[in-house]
Amino acid sequence: MKVLLVGYGKMGKAIEEILIERGHTVVGKINHKPETEDLEDTEVAIEFSKPEVAFDNVKVLVENQIPAISGTTGWTNRLDEIIKLISEKNCAFLYASNFSLGVNLFFELNDHLSKLMSRYPDYKVEIEEIHHTQKLDKPSGTAITLANQIIENTNLKNWESDQKSSEDILPIFSVRTDNVPGTHTVSYCSEIDDIDITHTAHSRKGFALGAVLAAEWICGKKGYFTMKDVLGLK
Repeated sequence: MKVLLVGYGKMGKAIEEILIERGHTVVGKINHKPETEDLEDTEVAIEFSKPEVAFDNVKVLVENQIPAISGTTGWTNRLDEIIKLISEKNCAFLYASNFSLGVNLFFELNDHLSKLMSRYPDYKVEIEEIHHTQKLDKPSGTAITLANQIIENTNLKNWESDQKSSEDILPIFSVRTDNVPGTHTVSYCSEIDDIDITHTAHSRKGFALGAVLAAEWICGKKGYFTMKDVLGLK
């Protein structure tokens, strides 16, 4: 593949290493909105930028019918606009709040557990996410995905950031500390006992590898996709 990296920070550099290891060519590494000359040799784009610019980056890629994947979180309130544009342009785009294979299996576990625990209202659920201090959005996109799964399967109405648990609100607690790639814990607590499930990332490599696998998978396809499609979990 000939790959354009849109966003060349720590994740972009980790993705570049794996792309080269797997025999792909990086045709560009940019930290600005893609321009026509950036796209000339591009077969697929991998977008890891910042929440405030991700929508514009992805919009340009879709408008130019460049197959693209994005792992930038904090902008998905506008994802519906991109999905509509994908249909209009007949192109391919994949979004994931987290590309790690382990995290996506964790999502499946969380979905199953929340369905099971919905029958036991004495257990109150909360989420904690811990990340490095450079992470700009809070809570993490991964924590929001976990929360939305739980809300869909229970009587909870919404999630709130750094708030104490209430009758119909799921609290997400965010911690920022040095040198933590990402830890997510879902806890069900009762007076008698607690049930916790945790995913702990040891490095960015798992995220980067998943992004490259997604880029390899999306080539030649049309439509909007998620990591469930890549991993055959649907």
